[in-house]
Amino acid sequence: MISKATLADIPALNILINSAYRGETSKKGWTTEANLLEGKRTNEEELTQTIQNPKNTILKYTENNTLIGSVLLVEKGHQLYLGMLTVSPELQNSGIGKKMLSEAENHAKALGLSSIIMTVISVREELIAWYKRHGYVDTGEREAFPESEIHVTISENPLEFIFLEKII
Repeated sequence: MISKATLADIPALNILINSAYRGETSKKGWTTEANLLEGKRTNEEELTQTIQNPKNTILKYTENNTLIGSVLLVEKGHQLYLGMLTVSPELQNSGIGKKMLSEAENHAKALGLSSIIMTVISVREELIAWYKRHGYVDTGEREAFPESEIHVTISENPLEFIFLEKII
């Protein structure tokens, strides 16, 4: 079931998102960033601020009362920004991500927005290909990857974001 996350979901969201992006547990799935970045992907404080912002929605995917997927959606002008699409590493490749993308499109349409945009680290070729198979196109726009206490680069090559967009 897909529904809107609340402040009560923050501890479970924090565990899920970090387990899917970083560290050893993330290597069970195909979307890991563990070979590029170390540290945490997010924390409870950041998730709290995110949920409290009225322009943001985090959708959660639950099965048997267990949180197994999530996605961040942010209203930005006439576009919806999609970020942190997360599926439990053990359940990746089972169609959950595709369902979350579809629900994000429904959310954008309900808000009257014309497209969905996202940023993906440029060296994540498999992930970029997956989004392209789902109708997203490379806009040609690039942005340097931000360094912070949370995002610690261990890649030998400099990282950058590419922008993908889908007109809905």
